[in-house]
Amino acid sequence: MNFFDRTGKIAIGSRLRMLTDAVTSDASQIYELYGIDIRPKWFPLLFVLADGKEKTITGIAKEIGHSHPSVSNIVGEMTARGLVKGLEDQKDKRRTVIALSPHGKRVAAMLTELCKDVEVAVEDISKETRHDLWRAIGEWEDRLAEKSLLQRVKEARKMREREHIRVIPYEPCYKNTFKSLNVQWITQHWKIEPHDLDYLDHPQEYIINKGGFIFVALYRGKPVGVCALCKMDDPVYDYELAKLAVHPHAQGKGIGEILCHAAIDKAKDMKAKILFLESNTLLKPAIHTYKKLGFKELRETLAQQQKRLQALQEPFKGLSKDQVAGLIRQAVKLRQENEQEKQERAQQIKERFKAKRERERSDRSRGR
Repeated sequence: MNFFDRTGKIAIGSRLRMLTDAVTSDASQIYELYGIDIRPKWFPLLFVLADGKEKTITGIAKEIGHSHPSVSNIVGEMTARGLVKGLEDQKDKRRTVIALSPHGKRVAAMLTELCKDVEVAVEDISKETRHDLWRAIGEWEDRLAEKSLLQRVKEARKMREREHIRVIPYEPCYKNTFKSLNVQWITQHWKIEPHDLDYLDHPQEYIINKGGFIFVALYRGKPVGVCALCKMDDPVYDYELAKLAVHPHAQGKGIGEILCHAAIDKAKDMKAKILFLESNTLLKPAIHTYKKLGFKELRETLAQQQKRLQALQEPFKGLSKDQVAGLIRQAVKLRQENEQEKQERAQQIKERFKAKRERERSDRSRGR
C-alpha cells in the first residue's frame, strides 16, 4: 500500500477498483465452493427476480442502480445460460418482461445458504475494523448524488485559479483588448451594430467621460476579460452592466462573475439603486449567473419601458418641475381623501348594520 500512502486520497478510484477486484475474485471462488455456476455480476438480477415477479429491463435497471444497456447485456448472458427468459407482458403486448427460468429458480434457491454465510463473513470483517464501510459507502453515494466528484473538482479548480485573477480599472493600454474581446463575443452570438463600434472604438469618450467605468480582468498578469458600467440617462435605471466579455481560453474560471461583482460594488459606491443589463435567453449559463447575482428578468425590454414612460410623461410636457410636483401632491392628497371617505362610508354601514341587529334582538326580547 506504499503507493496509496504516497498518492493519498486522489487515488480513491484506483483503490476502490482494487478492493472491488479482490472481492469479485473471492466471489467467483465462493460460487464454485457452493457448486453454483454463475458470474458475480449476475447476482443482482438473480436477487431481484428471486421473488418470482416478472420485471422489465427498465424496472430492473432502476431497482439495482445499473444502466439500461448494462442490464440488457447481463440479461443476454443469463438467457444464454438458461437462467432467465423473456416473456410477453400481459398488460402491454409491446413490452417484454424478464423472469427466472426453472433452472434460474433452482440456482436462486441454492443462493440462500451461500448468502447467510457471506453475511456472517462480512460482519466479521466489520467487527475487526474501526469504520463501518457499508455505511460510509452509502454516505458517499448520497453526497455524490447531490454533487458529483466532477462538479466538486471543477469548483476546486475555479477556487484555485481565482488566486491568479485580479480586476483593475481600465487604462488606455487595454483599449485594443476591450474591443477585440467584445467583437469576438458579439459576433459569436449577435451582429455588431454601428453603436457597438462607437463604444468599442472610443471607450473613453462614450463610457468613462460620461460617468461610467470599465474593468479589466487579469489572469496571471494577462488581460482576459472586460466589463463596463455605463451611466444611463434614464428615470429608473442608474447604470447598465454592459460589454462583458471573457477570452474563450479563460472561460470556466468564474472571471465573468468576478467582473460583474466588481461592477456591482462600484455601482453601490456610486449610490446606484437599480442596474440594468441586456442578454440573450439562449445563453443559459450567463442568465444563471445574472440571476445568482440578484438580477431579475423583465417582462418588457428597456425600449418598451422607455416608450411607456414617455406616454406617461406626455401630459406633463411644458410644465416645470415645481408644477409637476404640485400636481403629484394634489393627486396624492385626493387619493388619500378618497381612501378616507371610503373608510368612513364603510364604518357608517357597519354601525347601521350593528344598530339594526340590536333593534331586532330587542324586538325578539319584548316578544317573549
